[in-house]
Amino acid sequence: MAETAKWYVIHTYSGYENAVKTSIEKFVTGRGMEDKILRMEIPMETVTEVTDSGATKEVERKVFPGYVLIKMVMTDDTWHLVRNVRGVTGFVGSANKAIPLTEEEVLAMGMEKHEIVVNYNVGDHVKIVDGPLASFTGVVEEIEPEKNHVSVMVSMFGRETPVELELDQVEVLK
Repeated sequence: MAETAKWYVIHTYSGYENAVKTSIEKFVTGRGMEDKILRMEIPMETVTEVTDSGATKEVERKVFPGYVLIKMVMTDDTWHLVRNVRGVTGFVGSANKAIPLTEEEVLAMGMEKHEIVVNYNVGDHVKIVDGPLASFTGVVEEIEPEKNHVSVMVSMFGRETPVELELDQVEVLK
């Protein structure tokens, strides 16, 4: 298969998201298409609701009601399989052409994450390999993997200056 799997958005009748996901999973297993349809997600969020009595409770709610996200290789067979599931009204896109989500959209929704392996620690001497300060060296002051940030103390013009960089912009000095 020359084409790689991409994320698409399926439009469903409201309230049919879980039924559509279950039906597609059954068809995929039954037809041995696990290599073409890889993943399906119904993005959920936890919301705190206040009841009439003033009590609060945590509730799971669909982020995009009426939509199911699917990672698949788009072929005639996969398109027909998804389109013919009860409750599906179509793909998001134009007429008969499903438009895949961009990589930025997928990352913004948290569907997939790029993992950056950090092979340095606080106190290590590092070299900046990207950006306007490329080739400067410094000492790692703080690492925040969840924010993709590293703080490096760099000596510029005779002064120690803290610099905020992305995790992949520095590497350990050898």
